Order: sequence, then structure tokens, then C-alpha cells
Amino acid sequence: MKLGRLNHIGVATPSMADSLKFYREVMGATSIVEPFELADRNLLVAFVNTPTETGMNGTQIELIQPLQGDTALTGFLARNPQGGQHHLCYEVPDIEAARAWFEGQGKRILGPTRIGAHGTPIFFVHPGDMMGQLTEIMETPKGGH
Repeated sequence: MKLGRLNHIGVATPSMADSLKFYREVMGATSIVEPFELADRNLLVAFVNTPTETGMNGTQIELIQPLQGDTALTGFLARNPQGGQHHLCYEVPDIEAARAWFEGQGKRILGPTRIGAHGTPIFFVHPGDMMGQLTEIMETPKGGH
């Protein structure tokens, strides 16, 4: 297994509108993917693109807001009502090989491999096995980042 590019940092938010305003007005973000629903997970997601010196997009900030009911973020926001860093996401070239590698290392995989917000396969590794950090492993998007 080889560590891939840090694709994004997931940030839980109780208010997508407030978070987008913060990134635009305080952080000077100029490239933001409009919020969209992950209906099967009751989540609203938006990506803030960070610039690089070459003009290419750098690591993204994934803003995630629960919509209604019990979601993957319900407990997190109950403990952190203002929101905050939820997870780190690293790219890998082959999701199945990465999953097998992590399982072979005795790491706890949280749930099945599924399609994530970028439209590529993902899985999560338990924070207790990743230095306290919930970690998303994502197959590198085909055709660029």
C-alpha cells in the first residue's frame, strides 16, 4: 500500500449556508462546488477548492451537513455543536487492494465499500486504528482530481 494524495478534509457543519459564507468572506474561497444532496445518507455536501501556485485545485475542504434523521454526523455534531474536522481522505489507485491491505493489517473497516461524494469507491477506517483520526480511503478519480 502506498500513501496517496490527501484529497480532502471533511468538516462537519450544522449550517451549510454559514460555512459557505465563512469560507467565502473569511478565508477568501473563490472556487466552491455548489452544495448537493447525498440522499441515501441524508447529507448535504459542498466542496471548497483550495488553490495552488500552479492554478490547479489543491486539497479540498468537504463541508458536510446532516439533513434530517440519524446520519453519520448526528453523534459528531451532538458532541461538537459548532462542527469541526470530521475526517481525512486519502486517494489510492485501487480501492479493493487498499481495503485488503488495511484488513491484513488488522485495521477495522467501517461498513462496506460504497460510492462517495466524488462518485468513486470509498471506505472508512476506524479512528482507533488510525492515530485517533477517522480516515476515508478513496479510489483516485479517473481523469484527474
